[in-house]
Amino acid sequence: MFDFSQDEMNEFAQNHVIPWGINIVTALLIFIVGKIVVKILVGIIGKLLKRTNLDNILVEFIQAIANALLLIVVIIAALDQLGVDTTSLIALIGAAGLAIGLALQGSLQNFASGFLLLVFRPFTAGDYIEAGGTAGVVKTIGIFTTILNSPDNREITVPNGAIYSGNITNYSALPTRRVDLVFGISYDDDIKKAKEIMERVVKADERVLPDPEPQIAVSELADSSVNFVVRPWVNSADYWGVKFDLTENIKLAFDENGISIPFPQMDVHMDKPANDQVA
Repeated sequence: MFDFSQDEMNEFAQNHVIPWGINIVTALLIFIVGKIVVKILVGIIGKLLKRTNLDNILVEFIQAIANALLLIVVIIAALDQLGVDTTSLIALIGAAGLAIGLALQGSLQNFASGFLLLVFRPFTAGDYIEAGGTAGVVKTIGIFTTILNSPDNREITVPNGAIYSGNITNYSALPTRRVDLVFGISYDDDIKKAKEIMERVVKADERVLPDPEPQIAVSELADSSVNFVVRPWVNSADYWGVKFDLTENIKLAFDENGISIPFPQMDVHMDKPANDQVA
């Protein structure tokens, strides 16, 4: 058994136990108070970000990042109070972050793209978009992926990097859209009569907007038909309904008034060889 005198024990306590105890208590106080301060700061950051009308997903993500970074600072401060070499620890964290970043390049690209999508908001949930090689109604916008619902009700998960690196067409961004239709009539048909029929059918549809005025005009003298463009403006929500109904109604009106829609034809002439002719 070790035999220590009272003086030696007092000296050991004064030189080692008490300083270490003070350091441990101080480190615990730094950690506890630091956590409280971090929670308050993260709450303030969240309130400030919500005033900027940022997406809730982005606000929550920024709060999580801020919380993690501030906690790291608190932990380093507490360890420094215990005498730990925090310089080496910071270098180790930096090296680990670099290694993780290199290993997750694709994920980081999706993350950065998701961050930009949430900040600049080229589309929001409920919009019908075409991006990343597919199209559908936006269901959710996440940090790494965006989920779309296709017109035939398939759920499509698209990496944000694929969306942000290409063209984004948002069909729901503007309140109105133009319906582009093309109809061809025979060269033997009356052009003015055909135009009057199309104007009457278009004006009869109450969903067609009067301003801008619908455009109906001859666009091309094709090989087998005289082609008209029919371009009415509608509310974005009425686009497909108007497109389908006008296509059907104009065809029916043409049939009732004897206007034909020709189809491409090819005349083939065959010459009979001379040796097959009867002498």
